[in-house]
This record gives sequence, C-alpha cells and structure tokens, in this order.
Amino acid sequence: MLTAVKPISRQENELNHWADHFETRSVEALLEWAVEHYAPQLVMTSNFGAEGVVLLDHLARVAPGTPVIYLSTGYQFAATDEVKERLQARYPLNLIEASAALSVAEQDTQHGPRLYERNSDLCCRMRKVEPLQNALRGQRAWLAALRRDQSPTRAHIKTVEWNERNQLVKLHPLAGWTRARVWDYIVKHDLPYNRLYDEGYTSIGCWPCTKRVAAGQHERSGRWDGQQKQECGIHL
Repeated sequence: MLTAVKPISRQENELNHWADHFETRSVEALLEWAVEHYAPQLVMTSNFGAEGVVLLDHLARVAPGTPVIYLSTGYQFAATDEVKERLQARYPLNLIEASAALSVAEQDTQHGPRLYERNSDLCCRMRKVEPLQNALRGQRAWLAALRRDQSPTRAHIKTVEWNERNQLVKLHPLAGWTRARVWDYIVKHDLPYNRLYDEGYTSIGCWPCTKRVAAGQHERSGRWDGQQKQECGIHL
C-alpha cells in the first residue's frame, strides 16, 4: 500500500533553507536576521533557566527592546523570581508576565487542590500552554532557548522552523549548544543564574513538578518525576 506523503510547502522549503544556513552561524547572526525579518512582531520566551540567560545576554546586545514573555504560573520557585529580578537589574528587559485565567486558589476551588498530582497535563495547559498562546497572538516569530541534547523530545529541533500550534516561526539559536558550552558562557561572562543549579537541579520549572536529577539521567528527567512526560506542552 502506498502512503500519501504531504508535499513540502514553499514556506517550509524556505525555513529549511534558513535552518541549514544558521546551523553553522553565530547566535548573533540568527538574532540579527530575526530582527530584520520579524521585528517588531518578534518575542522571546524564558523562565530564566541557564539557556535563557545566555540567549538574553546575546539578545540584549542585538535587540534589547525585544519583548520577553515570562510564564508566571503561581508555582514558580522563589529562586526563579530572584534571578528574574537580577536580570531585570542587569538588562533593560521588556518583560511581559503572562498568567493563567485562574489564580492558583481559584483553580483549587474549581478543580480541587494539587491538580498537578492528579492531572498534570490539565494543570500545564491552564497555567502555561493557554497563557503562552494568548501572549503569542499577533506575533510572527518566537525565540526559545532550547538545546537538542537536553532530552529526546528536543533532539530534532531546527534553528528555524514553523510552529503549527501558534502559527508562527520558531527560532532556536542555541539548538546545537551543549550544556557544558552554556555553563562555560555563563562563567566567562559572569551572568546571573538560578541558585537551584548549585543544589543539584538541572532543569527548573514549577516547584511541585521539579526534582533533582540522579546521576546518568538526562537533564529534564527531574521534571514530572514518575510520569510519562517530559514536556509541559508549550514546545510541542
């Protein structure tokens, strides 16, 4: 039986061309191209993890006024808000804080306490996916500080690709970076970072669903520990 193959659109061809082009170019080169082609409808998202800090440092030199969307879930670690404040003091951040329609207390009333334990997908959808979709409306391109070697779910990301869910171009300037390269950059440039990394965390999300990582596990294995889940849904 023959299987139908979806034809590649002209847009996909063009984005694939740029993805190949920027595979060996610098972060600054991709950011300059993104600003030229998509600003002012260009945004970055970050929860101020190590990769996000590195990308922010590059973006601050190329286009410091670029909006940065921060998902304020109500479950973020205090240490995450601390590093956010340190970054705001260092850079002229154009910060957009996106929150869920329901407060944590309202969510507890409607869905019961500790929804993250009973239905983490629903909790993530309400507190992260939907607020991000709202914040991305009207934008043309989205910068995200993902790396391919963070987890199997990110192994095939491109530097430039189409994001079907949000109907915009998604850019991964750090796609080919390694964890070691990220931390070398942070140390070299004396960048602020989340103090939880010094306590054994390797990927930091909401506090109820983030654990320290055991030796030999990939970086994101401490997220939603014990569940068959490695992504909240915003990057799928």
